[in-house]
This record gives sequence, structure tokens and C-alpha cells, in this order.
Amino acid sequence: MSGMEDTAAAPATRPRRTGWLSLWFNRRGWADITIATPFLWLVVFFLLPFLIVAAMSFALRTSTSPPFSFGTDGHLLSLQNYARLLTDDLYIRSLATSLMNAAVATVVCLLIGYPMALALTRVSRSARNILLMLVILPFWTSFLLRVYAWIGLFGTNSWFNRGLTAIWNALAPADWALHSIQMMNTNFAVVLVMVYSYLPFMVLPLYANLEKLDLTLNEAAMDLGSRPWRVFLDVTLPLSMPGIIAGGLLVFIPVSGELVIPGLVGNPSQPMIGRVISDEFASAHDWPMASAVAVALLLLLVVPMMLYTHFEAKAQEKKAMEP
Repeated sequence: MSGMEDTAAAPATRPRRTGWLSLWFNRRGWADITIATPFLWLVVFFLLPFLIVAAMSFALRTSTSPPFSFGTDGHLLSLQNYARLLTDDLYIRSLATSLMNAAVATVVCLLIGYPMALALTRVSRSARNILLMLVILPFWTSFLLRVYAWIGLFGTNSWFNRGLTAIWNALAPADWALHSIQMMNTNFAVVLVMVYSYLPFMVLPLYANLEKLDLTLNEAAMDLGSRPWRVFLDVTLPLSMPGIIAGGLLVFIPVSGELVIPGLVGNPSQPMIGRVISDEFASAHDWPMASAVAVALLLLLVVPMMLYTHFEAKAQEKKAMEP
């Protein structure tokens, strides 16, 4: 009787029903959401704004608000802005200045950042953490404050200017002696501040790549008779090319469109392309022309990177298929 009472007292268990939505979440839902989230982010915050700017670049400037329109003179799209981009000396010079300054800043960052990243991989773990913190430490300070600090250093009475002037006067002939070096409103100031600001973007990818290298390869090369500089050229440098390319892109792309640094320490008569785009939007209210310049700059930077990625993937696929 007690067994029957326990059976009667126990609640009846019913088979658990699982809906298709719950089943989907249990199986693949979270994985699909995790994969789709970055793509959704890129679509909303990159692709859609790019399409809007690209469409605006084919419009014409008007005096209305917003200051552009489509369909003028029976034509839906106009290539007038791109024709002006290829013929106007202002845009050609600003684009050339931007690419030149960006290339110089990237090369200088590489020359300074590569030894720093290589040294980080050769020190002890405790010292490495301290040095990495020092590399990242400037990011804890406002970007504008750091640029304004350089403005003070570029002054004619600053210790930095007087020190460089003394070095110049000591090395240069007497006829070339200077009282002070003009640093403000020059491309030298722009490149120097950009190197200082973007150097961590070169050091960190290089460090991440160099840290993964197998040091036994260097030891094997030295055992075979290679000198240290040959080991670096034949082993370390080729294996670190992915880090060099990643760091170069992280520096070159944002530096090409830099606005704040050239606006504060650069020469107004030699503007970079970021300043031109800003002036076209804010001052001239020529949104279609500014959009055309922005699209041209984006394509100039992104298309070579996409081509490199495509051919690099093809080369890796071909290499993997080889016996």
C-alpha cells in the first residue's frame, strides 16, 4: 500500500516539448548570432554610410538644404565631381601631399618600431610587460593634449628646438648657421607628430608576429655558419612580413586621411586630403565634391589592399596544394 501511495503522490512527469525556436537556439542559434554580429556591424556602420557617400558623389551642388540634388538637366548621375577631382590642382596636390607624408611616416614608424618589437621578444617576461605598458601608455592621455604638447616643443624658444638648432649649427657649415629652426607649419612637424601618435600601431602587430617565431630556426641558421645579420635577413625578416604588412596598413591608412595633426601643426598652404574634405563639407558646403574626394581616397587605399589579400590567398592556396 505504501508503494501505491508514493506512486500516487508523485507528480506525473510529462514529456518536455521543445519548440523549433528553442531547438534552433540550442543547436546553431548562438553560433549564427556570433558570426552575424560583426557582419551586421560592418553593414550598418560601414557599407550603408559608404553607399550614401558614394551616391552623393554623383550629385550636384545646389543652394538648397541639403546642398545637393540629383537629376539636374535630365541626367540622374553626374561625373562632374570626379572630372574636377582629376583636373583641379588643389585636390591633386593635397592627395600627393597626403600620400607622401603617410608613406614617410609609415617608413619611419617601421624603422623605429621594428627594433622595439624585436627587443620586446628578447627580454624577460616581467620586463616585457613593463615595456608593453610603456608602449600603450600614451593612449591613456588625450590625443589633443599630446598634439598641443608638440606645439610647445616646436616653439623657437623650446629646449627641443634649441637642441636641434645647436646640433645643426655644429654639423653644418658656418654659412648655414641658424638662430632657430622653423618647425611649426611644416611637413616635418606633421610627419614627426604622426610618427609619435601612430608608432604603437606599428609596434604591437610586429610584436604579435615576432613573438610567434621559432627561435630554433635562428639557432639552426647560425649553426650552419650564417652571421647574425644574415640570419636576420634570411630568417627573421621574411617570417615577419605579415606583421610588417599589418602594421604598415594600420599606420598608412589612418595617416592618409589624418585631419587633426595637419590642421594644428601643418602648413595651411599645403593641406592634406583630410583637411580638404573637411573644408568642402563645413566651409564650402560642397557635399558632392567632398564625397567624391572621400570615395576616391577610400578606393585608392582599399583596392590595393583587397588585391594583395586576393593574390596572397591564391598563393597560399597554391602552396598548400603543392606536394
